[in-house]
Amino acid sequence: MDHLRANSFTVRAEDVADLGPVKSRHGVPRELQSCHTAVTGSYVIEGHVPAVAIKRLLKESPKVAGLAVPGMPVGSPGMEAPGQPAERYQVIAFDRTGRTSVYSSH
Repeated sequence: MDHLRANSFTVRAEDVADLGPVKSRHGVPRELQSCHTAVTGSYVIEGHVPAVAIKRLLKESPKVAGLAVPGMPVGSPGMEAPGQPAERYQVIAFDRTGRTSVYSSH
């Protein structure tokens, strides 16, 4: 959340006991699920998605349900680890039918 705030997003956290129903309601495919789920406008953001990708999503308004970074790759926002090199990872766009495509690489 600090990463998003530092990039001019207003963030409101809501802790829930079980994110499963939230992920399901927003159409996050099981293979893309991660530790955090956010909603901005009509899009769902799953995992440690960089602010630059979210800003691009909101600017371009593609016909997708959202973006995801599966797992918790070292070096993704909030997963920086001093002394460890950042992993390469992809931001995946997905639609309500479960179709996916690479949205960006980092």
